Amino acid sequence: MLFFSDKIFQNQNAADFQIGEYDSCSFVGCNFSNFNFHGASFENCTFRDCDLSNAKVSGVSFQQVKMERCKVLGVHFNSANPFLLEFNFQNCQLDYCNFFNLQLKKSIFQNCRLLEVDFSQTDLSGASFLGSDLSGTVFDRTNLEKADFREAIHYRLDPETNKVKGARFDLEGLPGLLGKWGIKIG
Repeated sequence: MLFFSDKIFQNQNAADFQIGEYDSCSFVGCNFSNFNFHGASFENCTFRDCDLSNAKVSGVSFQQVKMERCKVLGVHFNSANPFLLEFNFQNCQLDYCNFFNLQLKKSIFQNCRLLEVDFSQTDLSGASFLGSDLSGTVFDRTNLEKADFREAIHYRLDPETNKVKGARFDLEGLPGLLGKWGIKIG
């Protein structure tokens, strides 16, 4: 298998990408939409201003991967290799992604748009959703202990079916917690 370390890949598309192991590499301005990454692994890598929409990630390893200003629509991360899976998303568009039943402790989703994302049965303890739009996002039997929802908007989660002990919320976020009971705030 090919091995790449400390390299910068700029303005590539799917035809340029080689399946292999990537360690401490950066991908800048790349278009990998609809690409099948099966067989690849990424460790300590950064994706900046990339399009990974509808990418296939079955069995792909993502260890300490950071994505900044990326468009990542409809990706089924629940099919990725779960071993040491860790993400840091900043200013990304993650609409319609699936993180079902993953261990994503302390993952970061900062200032992201996460429309209709599935976090059912996911361990997001200590995760940060600071400043993110969570419209239609599903939290069902999700561990959100010590998660940070400050400045997040449009989330709805049921404290009876999710673990929320120690989670942080703004006062403006109360409707997202109390909506189930029809309680009106303000």
